[in-house]
Amino acid sequence: MQNNKYFFAVDLGATSGRTILGTLAEGKIELEEVTRFPNNLIEQGGHFYWDIYALYFEIIKGLKAVAQRNVEITSIGIDTWGVDFVFIGDDGAILRNPRAYRDPITFDAMDDYLKHVISKKEVYDVTGIQFLNFNSIFQLYAMKREGNAAFRNAAKILFVPDALSWMLTGNEVCEYTIASTSQLLDPRTKQLDERLLNSIGLTRSKFGKMVQPGELIGCLSEEVRRMTGLGPVPVIAVAGHDTGSAVAAVPAKDEKFAYLSSGTWSLMGIETKDAIISDMSYERNFTNEGGIEGTTRFLKNICGMWLLERCRKEWTDAPTDYGTLIADAIKVPAFQSIINPDDPMFANPSNMQEAIRDYCRQTGQHVPANYAETTRCIFDSLALRYKQVFNYLKEMASFPIETLHIIGGGSRNAYLNQFTANSTGAEVLAGPTEGTALGNIMVQAKSVGAVKDIWDMRRIIANSIELVKYEPTDKAAWDAAFDKYLQITNKK
Repeated sequence: MQNNKYFFAVDLGATSGRTILGTLAEGKIELEEVTRFPNNLIEQGGHFYWDIYALYFEIIKGLKAVAQRNVEITSIGIDTWGVDFVFIGDDGAILRNPRAYRDPITFDAMDDYLKHVISKKEVYDVTGIQFLNFNSIFQLYAMKREGNAAFRNAAKILFVPDALSWMLTGNEVCEYTIASTSQLLDPRTKQLDERLLNSIGLTRSKFGKMVQPGELIGCLSEEVRRMTGLGPVPVIAVAGHDTGSAVAAVPAKDEKFAYLSSGTWSLMGIETKDAIISDMSYERNFTNEGGIEGTTRFLKNICGMWLLERCRKEWTDAPTDYGTLIADAIKVPAFQSIINPDDPMFANPSNMQEAIRDYCRQTGQHVPANYAETTRCIFDSLALRYKQVFNYLKEMASFPIETLHIIGGGSRNAYLNQFTANSTGAEVLAGPTEGTALGNIMVQAKSVGAVKDIWDMRRIIANSIELVKYEPTDKAAWDAAFDKYLQITNKK
C-alpha cells in the first residue's frame, strides 16, 4: 500500500451535508471534516424541493478549501440519501429543483399505481424492494399523473448523487446502488426493468449508463477546475446510496453478521451474494438494495431516531442537553408504554408526542405524561422492534448471524445499544459513527488499487477505530417485554 493517499468524500443527508478529506496511510484511515452545511427543504406552491444548486455550491466550496491547502486529491466520491432525482433538459440544463421524497404528491400514488397499473406482488417479484410511498417509481408515476412539466420535458433523469457528479464532470451515469432504491431495478439482471419504466411512460434511454461502485465517472470539467483551482481530478462512482457506503464500512470479520445503520432512519439487514425475493420477504416487506462488489443489502427500514428528533423540537420543558435527557429517561420504569415505531401514525404527524400518546391510549397502556416517559417509550420500543426484525433476518439468512454491528450516529447511544443487545440476545459491536464517509472513501481507495477488496477495506477500518462491545443481559425481562410488544402491536 502506498502512503498518504488523499480522498475527497461528499456525504449528503436529508438535513445536512459534509465534505470530508480521508487520508489512507500505513494500513489506517483518518477522516477530517472540511466543511459542514445545512440541506434545507424548500416549500413552495404546496410542494417540497431540494436546492440542488446550493448543494453543488457547497461541494465547490469544499473543493476550493482543499485546493488552497495544496493537498493532492486522488479522487472524489459523492453519496446521498436515496430515491430522489433530477430532470435534465435536452439543452443540458436542470429543468427544476428536484422534488423531495417527503412531498405530499406521493401520499396516494403508491396505492393508485398498485391498484391500476401493476400489482404489488408483480412489482416485488421483479425488484425485491420494500414498498414505501416515496420510492422513485411512485414519485415518477405521481408526476406523470399530475402533468408535471419537468417530467414531460426531461431528456435525462439522474439520481441525486449522479446529478451532482454530472455537474462536476459533464458525464451522465446511473450508479447501481442508488438506482436500486428506485424500485425500478431488477437485482438479478442489475439493470432497470423495461416493463416498469414503460408503465410510467419512460424508456431506458432516459437514464445514464449503469455503473458499479468503483468505476470512473469522469474528471472535473474545465469549468470546475477553474472555479476550484484543482486539476483533472477523477470523480469515482462510490456506493452512491449513503446506506450502501455505510454497509461497506461495517468492520466485520466474516459474513456472519447483521448491521443496524442507526440514525434518523434505522436500517437493519444482512449482506448477501444474491437477492432474497420470496413470499416471506414479500409479506414482511424486506428490501433488496445494491451493495459493492455485486453484493445485496437485504434489509428493512425502521423508523429510528426520527421519533425522538421530532419530539425534541416540540418539547418546551425538556433539557436541551442530550445526555441529561437520556439520564432522565432511564429513571423511568421500563416497558410501561410500548409502541410500534413503524406504525403509519408516526410517519409525519403534526405532533409526534401527541401521536405517541394516542397510540398508547388506543392500545390501553400507560400514556406518557412527560418528556422522560416519552423518551423511555421510544428507546424501549425501538429495541423491541429491532428484535422483531432481527428474528426475521435469522429466519431468512442462509448463514448463522453471530454479531450485530451498529454503525452511524446512533452507535454513540450507549443505552439504546445495550437495550438492543438485551432485546436481540446478540453480541453488539458499536462503531464506526462515520460509516458512510468511510465506505465512500474506501471504495475510492479500492478503485485505485490502494486496497484489495471489501474485506481488506473492513480490516483497515477496524484497525482505525475503537469498537465498543455490548453483551446481552436481563434476558427474562426482555423476553417478557417482547411478548407484550407483540400483543400490543397486534391490536393495531
